[in-house]
Amino acid sequence: MPPLVSILITAYNAEPWLADTLASATGQTWPNTEVILVDDGSTDATLAVARHFEGPSVRVLHQENRGACAARNAALSEAQGDFIQYLDADDLLAPDKIEVQMRRLAEEPAGAVASCAWSRFYDDLATATFKPETNWKDFEPAARWLVHSWSVHEMLPPLAWLTPRAVVAAAGPWDEALQLNQDGEYFARVLTHASKAVFCPEARVYYRSGLAGSISRRKGEAALRSLFRSYARCDEHLLRVDDSAAARHAVACLWQTFLFAAYPSLPDLTRRAEARVAALGGGSRKAEVSRPFRPVRDLLGWKPALRLHRLWYRLRYPSHV
Repeated sequence: MPPLVSILITAYNAEPWLADTLASATGQTWPNTEVILVDDGSTDATLAVARHFEGPSVRVLHQENRGACAARNAALSEAQGDFIQYLDADDLLAPDKIEVQMRRLAEEPAGAVASCAWSRFYDDLATATFKPETNWKDFEPAARWLVHSWSVHEMLPPLAWLTPRAVVAAAGPWDEALQLNQDGEYFARVLTHASKAVFCPEARVYYRSGLAGSISRRKGEAALRSLFRSYARCDEHLLRVDDSAAARHAVACLWQTFLFAAYPSLPDLTRRAEARVAALGGGSRKAEVSRPFRPVRDLLGWKPALRLHRLWYRLRYPSHV
C-alpha cells in the first residue's frame, strides 16, 4: 500500500464553493488518501454539503466557530496520513497534484517538502493562468526558499505544499492567536524544519481570491498588531537556522512589508519595525504606489508617497474606505 496522504480541509460558510473543492480532493489520482473536513461553526449549508461526501475515506467534523487555525489543528489531530495536504474550502487541486508530488518526494531525502505551480482565480476557473515566479524551483536547505521569497516578495498558497508528517510534527501546531499571515508563520516553521524544498512544475493548484471576508483583507488595528507578531516569529524562525547576510536582508524585506501596511496608523509598531530593519542592515523593498506617486517615493521617500497615495484613494473611492 502506498503512503497515506491526509487532505485537511477547513470550512466556514463555504457553501457556494465547497462541493467543487471536495470533488477536487476526492478525485485525486494518488491511490491512498483520506479527507478530513472540519466545519468551523458555519451558519449556512456548508455542513450539509460536506455530509453529502462522507464515506470510508471522507470524515466530516463540526466545531463551534474558533477560527481557521483551530480548525486546521483539529483536522491534524485526527489525521492518520504519512503526508499532509492542507486545502481551504474555496481552493482546488488538479487531479494529479498529489501523485506528482508524491512520486518526486519518493526520490528525495527524508524531510523534503514539495511545492507546485499555482494560479490565482476569482469567480471563473477558466480565467486562471499560470505565471511562473522566481521561487518555482528547488531549494536546499529548504529555509533558502524563505530567504529568496521574502527578498523578492513572492509567496505560495498553503495548498501548493505537500509535507511529510514528521516535518509537520517538528514544526508544531498552527498559531490560533494570529489573525494575519497565519500560513506565512506556519510554513516558516515547516521550511526551517525541512531538509529540502522541491518544486514540481507538472503539479497544479488553483487559489481563489477576491472573496468578501477573506482573512487577507483584514486591515484593522488588531489585525495589523497580529501581523507584527507573526513577522516577529518569522524573523526568529529563519535566523535561528540561518543568520547569513542574505537571510538578514530577507527578514528586513519582510519587516518593510509590515511598514508599508501599518504606516501611518500604528506609529509605535512602525518605529519598532523601522528599528529592526536598520538593525538587520536594511532591506530593498519599495512601497507599492500608483504610477503618479512613484517619483515622490523615489525622491522624498516612501512615507510621503504612501500618505499622498492613500489620500488620493480615499478621495477617489470613498465607498471603499
